[in-house]
Amino acid sequence: MSDAQQSEPTQQPPGTLGAMRHKPDHGEDSYRGSGRLEGKKAVITGGDSGIGRAVAISFAREGADVLISYLSEHDDARETAKFVEDAGRQAVLVPGDVGDAAMCRTIVDRAVEEFGRIDVLVNNAAYQMTHESVEEITDEEWQRTFDINITAMFRLVQAALPHLGPGASIINTSSINSDMPRPTLLPYATTKGAIANFTAGLAQLLGERGIRVNSVAPGPIWTPLIPSTMPPEHVEKFGKSTPLGRPGQPKEVAPAYVLLASDEASYISGAMIPVTGGKPIL
Repeated sequence: MSDAQQSEPTQQPPGTLGAMRHKPDHGEDSYRGSGRLEGKKAVITGGDSGIGRAVAISFAREGADVLISYLSEHDDARETAKFVEDAGRQAVLVPGDVGDAAMCRTIVDRAVEEFGRIDVLVNNAAYQMTHESVEEITDEEWQRTFDINITAMFRLVQAALPHLGPGASIINTSSINSDMPRPTLLPYATTKGAIANFTAGLAQLLGERGIRVNSVAPGPIWTPLIPSTMPPEHVEKFGKSTPLGRPGQPKEVAPAYVLLASDEASYISGAMIPVTGGKPIL
C-alpha cells in the first residue's frame, strides 16, 4: 500500500474511484452473503463509493434492497447499483446534497415510494477538509461540514421515523476522530464527536418504539475521500500509525454494518463499534 499511497494522484473533493490509482477493495470479489438481511429495505447515504459502497454490496448480498444516496459521482453510483442488481436486489439511485433539508426529505420519500417502508437507515455521507490552522477554516466550511455530517442525520431520522417500525435499525457512521480528534480535521472531528452523542441519545429516545440506533467508528479507511481532502504528505502516511500498520479497506468495515442491521443485533442499541486497525476507543 505504501508505494501506491506515495503515487496516488490528488483529487478535488468529493473524489471518485475512477481517478484513484490504487483502488479500494469494497468486497466486490470476496463478500459472500448468507441471507442475514433477507427482504429488508435499506437507505445508505454516501453509497456510491468507499464505506457506503461496501455496505451496499454486503447488504444486497445478504438479501436487502438498497437506496443509494450520493452527491454527484454518477459513474461510481451506477457501478455500485450494478453490484446490488447483480445480487438480485433492487437498487435505487438518488443524487443530491444531503446538506440541503429538502434533499433529506426527498431521499426518504423516494425510499417509501419504491420500497413501501424503511428497515435500515445508514447515515454515512460525510465531508472533510484538512487545515493546518484555525484561521484557514471559513465560516461557510464549518457550517457546511455540520450540515452534511450531523444535521443531515437529524433530518433524515426525523423524516424516516414514520416509516420505521419495531425492529428497524439506524446506523450512523462516526469515526475514530470522535475519540481521538485529529487537529488538522477540526470541523470534521467535531461533527464526529457530535454523532457519537447523537447516536447515544437517540437510542434512548427510540428504544420504546423498538427502533435500535448504533454507530460504527472507522479508523483510517482507504477511500476517495483521502486523496481528495488530504495533502500528499498525509496520504503517504495514512494508516501507518495503527497497530496493524496500514489503512483498512472498505470491505473490512462493512461487516459491522451488517451485524447492526440484522436481527441478530436485536439487543444492541446505543453502541459504537470501532473498526480502527487496533487504535483503541475506550
